[in-house]
Amino acid sequence: MKTSRFQSSRARAQGAPDGQRRAVVAHLRIARHTGSKTALPMNRRITLLAIPVAIALAGAAALPATAQPVELAGVRYPATVSLGGTNLQLNGAGIRYRFVVKVYTAGLYMQGKATTPEQALAMQGPKRIQVQMLREIDANELGRLLTRGMQDNAPRGEFSKFIPGMLKMAELFSARKRLRAGENFSVDYVPGTGTRVLINGKPESDVITEPEFFNALLRIWIGEKPADDGLKDALLGKAPPPASTGQN
Repeated sequence: MKTSRFQSSRARAQGAPDGQRRAVVAHLRIARHTGSKTALPMNRRITLLAIPVAIALAGAAALPATAQPVELAGVRYPATVSLGGTNLQLNGAGIRYRFVVKVYTAGLYMQGKATTPEQALAMQGPKRIQVQMLREIDANELGRLLTRGMQDNAPRGEFSKFIPGMLKMAELFSARKRLRAGENFSVDYVPGTGTRVLINGKPESDVITEPEFFNALLRIWIGEKPADDGLKDALLGKAPPPASTGQN
C-alpha cells in the first residue's frame, strides 16, 4: 500500500526527540485539516511573531541612558567631557538662586548616572563640578560661603581631614578678589592624583591630595543642607522646583 506524505512524515518523527516529535505531530494535524503543507500550529505562529518584538524590547532596555547637553541662562553644558583620560557624562545642571536673583549655574560630571547623594558620593572615577557666574561676586565672599557649606555638610569626625584643602581653596578665592559674570571655575577630581581648582580653564591651585576633599566640597550642593534645594535636584538629574529663596 502506498504511504501518504502524512504517514511518511509521522514515521520520520518517531525517531526525533520528544519536543521535536510533538511539534511535528501537531504540524501534521493542522496540515491534514487545512490541506496545507506548510501550516504551523497557532501557538507556534504566535511564538514566532513574538520573538522579534521581545528581541527589540530587550535591546532597547539594554541601551545605556545617554546624557544630553543642557543650556541654562545662556550657559551650555556639553553632554560629555574628558578628564584624566576618562569620558565623563553630564549628570545634571542647574541654577543657583539667591532670593530670585540668578547667581551662577553649576553642572556635575561623573562616569555614571546618579540620582541620589549617596550614589554621587560613592561614584568611582574622576568627577568635575563646573560653575559659571551669572553676576559679579566678591571672590572672598564666595570662598567664605564655600567654606561654610563644607562645614555645614561635613560628616562628624571627617571635618579635620579636609581642613588643609579648604584653607588652600579659601586663599585662592581671596587672592582672586572678584569673579565677574561670564567667568567660571571648576573643581576636578582624579583618583590617585587629587583635586584641583581651575578658573577660566586654568589651574589656579596646587593639587589637593586629601581624597576626602572633593566629596566634602560636593556636599555643599548635594548634602543634607545644600546651598540651594532646586540646584541639588538639578545636579542629581531631577526636574528643578521653582526658584529657591535661600539666603546662602
